Order: sequence, then structure tokens, then C-alpha cells
Amino acid sequence: MGKTWKRHLEGYLFIGPWFIGFLVFMLIPAGWSLYLAFTDFSFLKPPVWTGTENVRKMLDSDVFWKSLRITSVYALLSVPLHLGTALLAAMALNVKIKGIGFYRTVFYMPAFVSSSIGVAIMWKMIFSDSGVVNAVLTGIGLDRVKFFNSPDNALYTLVGINAWVLGTAMLIFLAGLQQIPRELYESAKVDGAGAVRRFRSITLPLLTPVILFNLILGIINAMQVFTNGFVITRGGPAQSTYFYVLYLYEEAFKFFRMGYASLLAWVLFLIVLLLTLLTLRSSSAWVFYETEMKGGKR
Repeated sequence: MGKTWKRHLEGYLFIGPWFIGFLVFMLIPAGWSLYLAFTDFSFLKPPVWTGTENVRKMLDSDVFWKSLRITSVYALLSVPLHLGTALLAAMALNVKIKGIGFYRTVFYMPAFVSSSIGVAIMWKMIFSDSGVVNAVLTGIGLDRVKFFNSPDNALYTLVGINAWVLGTAMLIFLAGLQQIPRELYESAKVDGAGAVRRFRSITLPLLTPVILFNLILGIINAMQVFTNGFVITRGGPAQSTYFYVLYLYEEAFKFFRMGYASLLAWVLFLIVLLLTLLTLRSSSAWVFYETEMKGGKR
């Protein structure tokens, strides 16, 4: 009994720092923000309970629905594009050549600076009316394009910029590719399968668990997009890039409606949770596990 208690105590001591950090910095703040979601609260006065008033205000707000729609369109476009480019990059780097480690590092580097203010400013300069891209276009006799100053182009330009950040998804895809047995490709070649057939029949099915993981991460990140919309376009022009988190940020730190902003944060959490659960639920129809094949289930 004494040894068992001592062993349990050692375990509790090891997880103690993490548990205290989780309690102090996550669980208690989350509970407090849930309470604030139903109050009228700013930095200038204590919270006043208002019940569902914030909910009614949110549902009646055209800006809320517009920001949610813009963010959803961004996620719908950017996630597949990002996963596709990351997979192509991973396949290109899944070779054994001299110096491949250097190339992999170079492709991963954008992940370190993708959310920085400096990189956002760099993109703003490159695609501005007098930036490098427009200078090239005019140099070859084409008209200038208003990438960020046109409501028709701004959102799609931000979608394209997001595809540049391949790092994390590419690395996960690369790890998945390296786990596929080479014997499968060799057998397919012997049977006369071409590159497209090998990709469709071997690579893609065996990568579906990795695709599922990257898809969920991509949805979570896309629904929380903020930096580029805040630094590059400021939500414009004509609120065409007014993302949900930018709306939340301005309600909290520009208008100091902290209670309402807390509600927006919880709504975003529930939306992301719902999308994640739906994605996981759908995975039974398209995710392939090698163990299921060995067990004769597929």
C-alpha cells in the first residue's frame, strides 16, 4: 500500500506543474470568459449580468454574419489549396538526393515567420499598386491589378498568400509518405501501373489518415485567420476581408465590449468544434487505415 501511494504521489508531482498551469492559464480564464459572454462588461466598469442580450445582439448583427461568411469562404478556398500545395511539395522532397535536408529546411522555414507582422508587411509591399508584381505586369505590357484595393480581389489574394506557408503540413505529409512501403510501388510498376495510377491507388489511400489530420489543423487555422486581414487590408476594402477574429478583436480592444467579444470567442470555439466533429464523422467514408486492410475489413 505504501509503495503504491508513493508511486502515485510521484506521478502527481510530475503532472502538478502542468495541471497548475492548465488550471490558472486555461480553465479558469475560459470559465470567466463564459461568464462574461452574458454580461455587459468593459475595462471601465465591472461586469453587469444581461442574460441573453449579447446573443440577441449577435444574431441581429449584419457584421457578425458578414464576417462569418467571409471567414467561411476563406477557409473553403484556402484549406484545399494549402493542403494541395503542401502535398506536392512533400512529394517533390520525398527523394534521396545530395543536400535534400537543406531543401527540406528551406521549404519549412516559412512556417517560422508566417504569422509575423513583418512578413505581412512584405506581402503588402509586393502586391501593392506600386509593388513588385505590378511592376512586372506593366513591364510586360499588362495592366496593373488592384490586389488589395479591390473588393473583388482582396480576399482571393489573401487566399493565394496563405498557400505560401507549406511548412507544417508539408512536414507531416513528408512523414506520411516515408511510411509507405516501397514494395507497393515496385509491385505496381511490375504490374504496369503508371505514376498517376500509383498515386491514386497507393499514395492517396495510404495518406488519408495524414490528410485527415492536416485537414483538421487547416480548418482550425483558417477559421482563426487574423494577421493578414489586420495588417494588410484592415478588413477592407468595403469589409471584403473583415474576418471573424478581426471583428472579435475590434469589439474587444477598439470598442471595449469585452462581454460581447467573449461571446464571439465562444461561438468561434463551438463552430470550430462542430466542423472538427463533422470532419471526423465523415472520415469513416474516405479515410483508409492499413490495419483495416490487413484485418480484411476493406
